[in-house]
Amino acid sequence: MNHWLFKSEPDEYSIDDLASEPGQTGHWDGIRNYQARNFLRDKVAVGDGVLFYHSACKVPAVVGTAEVVKAAYPDPAQFDPDSPYFDPKASAGAPRWFCVDLHWRSTFAHPVPLAQIKADPRLQEMVLVKQGRLSIQPVTAEEWQIISERGS
Repeated sequence: MNHWLFKSEPDEYSIDDLASEPGQTGHWDGIRNYQARNFLRDKVAVGDGVLFYHSACKVPAVVGTAEVVKAAYPDPAQFDPDSPYFDPKASAGAPRWFCVDLHWRSTFAHPVPLAQIKADPRLQEMVLVKQGRLSIQPVTAEEWQIISERGS
């Protein structure tokens, strides 16, 4: 099992939105960065743990956890001309963008703000600290443990 951090703007899709989905399961779509897409398409697998991170908000923070329950499949939004995620270069035979399905696991009692993560010397090698803008990024088992303990 691998661990990941997935970023979402809470006004767009929050941990509460995921928890409110039927069966507490929703699809993670709209990824339009090639490095994040490659992680999603090639590395993220069923059973992997996800730290759910709220970004572009007053206090960016890890707010809970989820689990990948369906591996990468073509993001249908890329084929929809009315979608903001439409990609005219994508085709059913050669999709460019992918999504996965996540199942909500927990909402942290204590969100773990980015400032706390940056201040913890054990987390200085986190991709979130070193390459903050990436929307899907790997997390080590130790980083997962430290953040999960802080959030509970």
